[in-house]
Amino acid sequence: MPSRKPTFRAWLPALLLALAVASAVFFAEALSSPAYAQEQMIRPWNLFDLFLPRRERYYEPPPVQRVPVPHHQPKPKARAAKKSPGTKATAVPHEPEVAAVEKARDAKVVLVVGDFLGSGLAEGLSAVYAQNPKVRVIDRSKGSSGFVRDEHFDWGKEIGPLIEAEKPAAVVVMLGSNDRQRMRVGATSETLRTDNWTKEYTRRTDEMAKAIAARNVPFVWVGMPAFRLSKMTADMLAFNDIYRAASEGAGGEFVDVWDGFVDENGAFVTMGPNVNGQPERLRAEDGINFTKAGKRKLAFYAEKPLRKMLGVAAEPGEALAPGVFAPAPGADKAKPVDRTPPVSLSDPALDGGGELLGAQAQTRQAPRSPNEKLMKQGIAPDRQPGRADDFAAPAGSPTPAAGAPAPVPPPAAGR
Repeated sequence: MPSRKPTFRAWLPALLLALAVASAVFFAEALSSPAYAQEQMIRPWNLFDLFLPRRERYYEPPPVQRVPVPHHQPKPKARAAKKSPGTKATAVPHEPEVAAVEKARDAKVVLVVGDFLGSGLAEGLSAVYAQNPKVRVIDRSKGSSGFVRDEHFDWGKEIGPLIEAEKPAAVVVMLGSNDRQRMRVGATSETLRTDNWTKEYTRRTDEMAKAIAARNVPFVWVGMPAFRLSKMTADMLAFNDIYRAASEGAGGEFVDVWDGFVDENGAFVTMGPNVNGQPERLRAEDGINFTKAGKRKLAFYAEKPLRKMLGVAAEPGEALAPGVFAPAPGADKAKPVDRTPPVSLSDPALDGGGELLGAQAQTRQAPRSPNEKLMKQGIAPDRQPGRADDFAAPAGSPTPAAGAPAPVPPPAAGR
């Protein structure tokens, strides 16, 4: 039987199998090379690259060396403020530190009670009276206290023993920043600022104010300031109305500090004028607490009514109250103050006296000015010819006879 030559159709499967194996090996090497990976970032792959591979060379970037970063990195130093040549850096003015003097044995005691804001107020008052040996500030505040959690600390019952133990000349109250929570009234837990909640809160506030007044001690109730949260600010406004009614109803004085910590639109501010009128940070980052300047400003509001209650004069380091004249250092008593005598309604003279204000008035024997002659003696000044008040007849005109009718003026022209 004659042999048959293999046809192309018989060799086709083997040829396709060999071509497929070769292309697979080439394709795997191409994909694994860095040049191919770099190329794919530049131009996407297509079917022609399988049979016609690219011949151009590719740049392989050097491997990136990773530097280990420590877990606790030091904080970057603050950059120094750039200034133009020829200018000097200006520092923000701060109130200097005041060293406290030794208090006298008979120094009057100011008792400060309240929460953590009341503690800041006590710190500000201590700075105010640091150089006054006649006033001592005692802080008996409880940072987490309030009127709502009376099981933690009941101010209505505790304020009486505190006053009897410290024997203060005046009491300062700042309380309420912890009271934005539910309150248990009997067996019911009442929601904040509902009718039952407000009624019980008012009762507890009145109880504390009356307990202070029952000891015959004057007191100042400092109101709540604004806070960063709008809901908290709205609650503080409602609380201040209750505090004002309770303190004034018991004979105390309510001090409103709201305007000192808001802008002209009534919104909360972090920066504001300090007691010296200089812009300074008054509130902390949390929008609740006060900075040192803010505590001093709180004390500024309570200082005026306290000085009236204590009845003490200001020291040289303090601001003088109106009408108080403190003696100079080393002097036994105050020097007499030269005051300008009051000005009478008839002094200076109607003709415009040339004497300075406060000069010694000289006694006049006789009136000298025309106005004095007219007002005091009834003597009219001499007439001046041609002036509006000269009613004399012109020289050379005939004198009318007695009883003769007055001459009739001629009619005006054009009539």
